[in-house]
Amino acid sequence: MKHGRAWIRIKQIFPLILLLGQFPTLHAQNISPLPSEPWTNEKRQTQFDRSLQANQTAAYTTDPNHVYTLPELINLAELHNPDTRVAWQNAKIKLAAVGIAASALYPSVAAVAIVSTWRNGPLIGTEFRRQTIGLFQPTLNLNYLIFDFGKRSGAIAEARNDLFAADFAFNDVHRRLIYQTSSGYYFLLNALGQLESARTTLANAQTVQKDAEARLKNGVSTLPDVLEARAATAQAEYDLQAADGAREIALGNLSTSLGLPPSTTLQVQPLEELAVPDELPESVEDAIGRGLRQRPDLMEQVAKMRAADASLEQGKSAYLPSLSFFGLGGLQRAYGQQDLLPGTYAAGETWNVSLTLQWNLFDGLHREHEIAEAKAQRAQAKAEIDATEDQISNEIWTAYSGLKTSQHQRKAAAALLLSAERSYAAALKAYDLGVRSLLDVVAAQRTLAQARSADVAAQAQVLTQFSNLAFRSGDLLRTASRKAGHQP
Repeated sequence: MKHGRAWIRIKQIFPLILLLGQFPTLHAQNISPLPSEPWTNEKRQTQFDRSLQANQTAAYTTDPNHVYTLPELINLAELHNPDTRVAWQNAKIKLAAVGIAASALYPSVAAVAIVSTWRNGPLIGTEFRRQTIGLFQPTLNLNYLIFDFGKRSGAIAEARNDLFAADFAFNDVHRRLIYQTSSGYYFLLNALGQLESARTTLANAQTVQKDAEARLKNGVSTLPDVLEARAATAQAEYDLQAADGAREIALGNLSTSLGLPPSTTLQVQPLEELAVPDELPESVEDAIGRGLRQRPDLMEQVAKMRAADASLEQGKSAYLPSLSFFGLGGLQRAYGQQDLLPGTYAAGETWNVSLTLQWNLFDGLHREHEIAEAKAQRAQAKAEIDATEDQISNEIWTAYSGLKTSQHQRKAAAALLLSAERSYAAALKAYDLGVRSLLDVVAAQRTLAQARSADVAAQAQVLTQFSNLAFRSGDLLRTASRKAGHQP
């Protein structure tokens, strides 16, 4: 009989043994069998691919016939670039954390319903009497922390400063995105200008080649001249393809910053319609001072330091007692029975009120270490502020110097272009008169192509450096917000 019961138990637990035996196999299916082989699981990969597609944001479209200005491009980037949504959701998380911390100031009320039954054998006289009791008790419980010497207020202040840090970080994302869009726009303008310059150079080279070939037919030119002209045309075609490739890359970078596919077709306001500033906007000292007042990444560090101060105050409050109130009130209905005697029901009200004064006298130096941690975090935040201030000053100084250099280069490039145009025209005219060789024309043509490229690059560089200075000083966020209409 005993063997039969044992067999029945084995049959009952046998499926459980099999299931437990599958755990190593199941675990092995979730990792690669060897460190030298990549993990593969087509079924899981398909599931994750479906999840990815289900959570993809619907793409928006742009008007291929509309010529977008820089403020319009910035507005599109702020609306559709996912980086702004990431920073915004992070700020919403911190806002919810403030509400969680503030909720500790209010009492908590809970409706509790207890249903229980138990059986025991209390000793009555010289025998144990079997006793069965059933209980149903609905109550309202109230807990309230009356005071804690600043622990809750410190937690609220810490959460609020964490929220401020998240807000400044959100603004810094916009600042960086605006600069990314602006620099991408100017990079595209430079690429478009280089492409147009390459087309003009190719047209000039083709004209010179045709003229040289015509002269060869008429016997007034030589074959080396024609070959030199053809080589110049081939070089111009090569440069044109390189410029077109640079344009595609620049357009893809700008489209990506707008939250669009890289293959998107965009028309932007051309470089010749923009006003390129000739003078510096202010002194470098004013730019540095303004940057130290309004850079959002610096303000984020200040908010973190204030949060560390609040955490320190919160840690100090742990040395003081706390007073809390607890109360419950409700009804209860019970059933009881002893041995085989008839059972009985009983009902009545129940309540309990208590005040608790708690003062931790020793906790294994837990509070001391918490305060030491808070002080270290505060000192770290202060050091990060100092480091950020030095970085901002250096960034603005570098950007200011870069702007001055780009303005001087633009003036030099304009003079170079004017001189190259005159030199090419004079060389071509002298070649037509037979007093200059084709090599002189090709050399002048090459110099003119370089001058055109330098002039376009210099104009785009001035605009880029102005944007860079505004980015480093924090002005770019305010300027773009006024033009494009800042939206979260």
